Amino acid sequence: MSSTGSEPHPPTALIVGASRGLGHAMAAELLDRDWNVVGTVRDTTARTPLHDLADRADGRVSIEHLDINSPGQLPPLHERLAHRRLDVLFVNAGTTNSGQTPIGAVTTADFTEVLVTNALSPLRVIEALEDLVSPAGLIGAMSSGQGSITNNTAGGREVYRASKAALNMLLRSFAARQSETQRAFLLLAPGWIRTALGGPDAPFTIEETVPLLVDVLLSRLGTPGLAYLDRFGRTVPW
Repeated sequence: MSSTGSEPHPPTALIVGASRGLGHAMAAELLDRDWNVVGTVRDTTARTPLHDLADRADGRVSIEHLDINSPGQLPPLHERLAHRRLDVLFVNAGTTNSGQTPIGAVTTADFTEVLVTNALSPLRVIEALEDLVSPAGLIGAMSSGQGSITNNTAGGREVYRASKAALNMLLRSFAARQSETQRAFLLLAPGWIRTALGGPDAPFTIEETVPLLVDVLLSRLGTPGLAYLDRFGRTVPW
């Protein structure tokens, strides 16, 4: 699938935060669908599942270093990728803390860590690398159904909810500034998944969820504008 240009080319996705979990699984799924993948890892000294994927990918998976909370790493990354044309830029990296702590008891440090990692840093990445994305490509980020203000009827996980609502707002603002383009913009809400972030009690596995997420992602290519969708392609209320 080639989204731009008259010459066929293997489509390429940059997955930011692909060392493990959903990001790694999305990279593997895209590879299986004949995409080339660039995946980022935060720790350059540790071997990750992404390295194992790259080892068996015949050069179709490349690994880059990026800590999304270190904006000084973005210009060098941009320079290293300047020769690539990206069909998809998708930011998966994220974190959580404070669990069920009421917001008034959350420390400033914990609040700042999650808001910076989940909202500010993804948009810094997108702003820094968006010119590498095809004019008809897709830019997206991993959100959460817990970022929906409408659907918050139970409370809990207040720092995480706030960070994903902030991410949604910031990507919506970014998309509005590009309203004249042909690009697609996507916020994905995967559901509660058994990952390091989701925990062992989550009802859904990575294996059953990621093919659905990639289906939704690829279905948006060629459709300009922003969508906030769950793993079944259903609209999530803001």
